[in-house]
Amino acid sequence: MVEESGHEDGRALVMNSSTQLARVIVRQILEAGVKDVVVSPGSRNAPLSIAFYQASKKGLINLHVRIDERTAAFFALGIAKASGLPVPILCTSGTAVANYHPAVLEASHTNTPLLVLTADRPAALRRTGANQTTEQARIFGKAVRYFADVSGSAYPMELPFNSLHSGPVHLNIQFEEPLIGDSDDSWLDGLQVTTPKVFNRKSAGTFHTKSTRGILVIGHDRGGLSAESVLAFSKELGWPVISEDPLTFVGAISHASVFLTSNTISEDLAPDTVVVIGRTTLSRSINALIARARKVIVIDPRLATVDSDRSASQKFTQLPALQVQTPDAEYAEKWKKYSLRAMKLVADISTWSEQLVAREIGAAIPVGTALFISSSRPIRDIEGFAVARAGVETFANRGLAGIDGNISTALGIASQRKATIAVLGDLGFLHDLTGLIQQEKINLKIFVINNNGGGIFSTLSQRGVDGFEDVFGTPHGLAIPAIATAMGVTAKEIDSHAQLISEIAAPVQGLSVVVINVPARETNADFLQGIYKSISSM
Repeated sequence: MVEESGHEDGRALVMNSSTQLARVIVRQILEAGVKDVVVSPGSRNAPLSIAFYQASKKGLINLHVRIDERTAAFFALGIAKASGLPVPILCTSGTAVANYHPAVLEASHTNTPLLVLTADRPAALRRTGANQTTEQARIFGKAVRYFADVSGSAYPMELPFNSLHSGPVHLNIQFEEPLIGDSDDSWLDGLQVTTPKVFNRKSAGTFHTKSTRGILVIGHDRGGLSAESVLAFSKELGWPVISEDPLTFVGAISHASVFLTSNTISEDLAPDTVVVIGRTTLSRSINALIARARKVIVIDPRLATVDSDRSASQKFTQLPALQVQTPDAEYAEKWKKYSLRAMKLVADISTWSEQLVAREIGAAIPVGTALFISSSRPIRDIEGFAVARAGVETFANRGLAGIDGNISTALGIASQRKATIAVLGDLGFLHDLTGLIQQEKINLKIFVINNNGGGIFSTLSQRGVDGFEDVFGTPHGLAIPAIATAMGVTAKEIDSHAQLISEIAAPVQGLSVVVINVPARETNADFLQGIYKSISSM
């Protein structure tokens, strides 16, 4: 449908239904207070791309363009994690939509507000062999909190914005040709930003316990709860705290995942009750300790969505009010004693190793820096070997713990912060190389821990099986600094303690890569086992 509208100089302006629908949707997005949008180039999404571009030219939104939809979605995920605001991602039809799926899954399992806008051909062209047309409706299944197959010239955004409070939303938008309309931008006049209303939620409830021998375990992403609220809760509870993220809670027990590898210590510290905030996804030793408890309490907003069947003695979707007894002081002292012993052992590590790297990054990263940590070994080593502290804002993709999209997520976070450091494994870095294709002024230093393959597998049960190097170790033999340099990124490599300290302390300016060459994977696994044996005899 094509309509004409008047212009103040008497010229007629062409207004088609696709342009009108795009402007209606974009205006509502702007009025909801959204600050950033990530667009990938395509033809069918032209109406929305042009509308967002017009808004960006007026300073109403930050427009980010990424040619790879998978990269684009993870970049938006990082922005959403750092800003706390919904971030629209926009692509054309066909395989472009499928490339969003990994980030949508991560967003679903972390309740991150990704607004997925996929352009589509009209529904009448589905199942007809029309070019670049497939079944995009409900392609993300249960991973999104709300879905609509949109057509026509208008669409109300109230329900999508309310649903974004608990995770990603997908709007599949059918655009009829013509896709290009007039260049008038007066449709952006008179915007009024109003934060969308949130539906009333159930009360938090109360946690009653007579237990005095309890611990609080905080998953790495805290179930999406703020660090401030979790800290206040932990202080009121008064129990020993184990945090998978040791760089946020200065009062947490340092190196718990390491010293609890000793079965003797784990038995000695066995709690009566455990309160778990979020999910514990890093260490078997922590999960083994939780399994020893008589009673487990889970606090996680995701219980209302993706983790609704999790087992626990009691479950809360918000931090509950507390009615607890005075903690057992002797029990708390035991935790401190073992932690201090482990701190001495870790502090004495002088061998150039992945564990030493994790310890130094945790200690030396400047206050006020944002830190993104990739899945696999890096995040486990920082959990185990960094001393508990505060002053660092940490991020990680722990929803599904994938190594995909790590560069892009880190860049998205860094776009919202003054200085950001990322710690990635070599495979995680290589997995997301297209994330380096960007022209924005972002301050991010990426440390790549290079052990030439999948180092985590050497610490798991697969180690030593026939064919290990072929299907698990997967050595790549690539010169990572050369790859980064070829993509226009400043890069260097280091292999000593002194060089590491210097690089951590150096200012973060622009995008750069520092490759940390560490000993062979098997050597690292043996060194880690040696630490665990020392713990058992300390």
